[in-house]
Amino acid sequence: MNKITTTTLKKMKQAGEKFTCLTAYDASFAMAQENAGVEVILVGDSLGMVVKGQASTLSVTMDEMVYHTANVSRVCYKSLIMSDLPFAADVTKKQTYSNSARLISEGGAHIVKIEGGATLLASIEFMANRGIAVCSHLGLLPQSVYKMGGYRIQGRTPEEAEQILKDAIALEQAGTDILLLECVPAELAAQITASVQIPVIGIGAGAACDAQVLVSYDMLGLTQGTPASFVKNFLNDSNSIQDAFKAYVEQVKNGQFPSAEHSFN
Repeated sequence: MNKITTTTLKKMKQAGEKFTCLTAYDASFAMAQENAGVEVILVGDSLGMVVKGQASTLSVTMDEMVYHTANVSRVCYKSLIMSDLPFAADVTKKQTYSNSARLISEGGAHIVKIEGGATLLASIEFMANRGIAVCSHLGLLPQSVYKMGGYRIQGRTPEEAEQILKDAIALEQAGTDILLLECVPAELAAQITASVQIPVIGIGAGAACDAQVLVSYDMLGLTQGTPASFVKNFLNDSNSIQDAFKAYVEQVKNGQFPSAEHSFN
């Protein structure tokens, strides 16, 4: 695998070639994922739940995100490193920029992921004009779980679907490099993927997306409580964690995952 960049991913989309993304928070998982061929490693604020044991992502701090991003980036030489801006780190344009710059300069991230749609257009444009690559996260937004009333599927009503589609197009025009869609109907995700030129990563968003992402702990069966319906345990039919990562890459690329049972109508 050659060094992965945002240009690489755009070319893969144009060629109809699927790519993969998994979360990692430490050096060991990051190395195993890169060796398995995972193109994008996401240092997610999901660490608040799977590492810290919190009920949500909202307790994660900038210092924690920088620390975990650095743990991952210092051992990866090929994968694209994506890092989450944590809760309340993107209130203003300047704050969004300065916190994103920390993830890149101190953490070694290549691209920063931000949750939200139209309200962030000015910030996205501000960062794009200053050389920061951005992944915009639409659909279910874990940092807005209390406002959304829980972890609910988004975009099921015509009004919600139209707004998500409009946001996706507007975010691309503002300078977003990658979109991530979480827990939206597969049909809507397919429409968005076809409507934008930038790569679209899905989680619980159907097979038409250009890529898939899962929380690594979930796809290894380490979920606390009942796993989400879009999760598949890849360790069940593997002999090791390394083999599970390889199986995930293979099944995403050959279209075996996600199947209909891992998607929403």
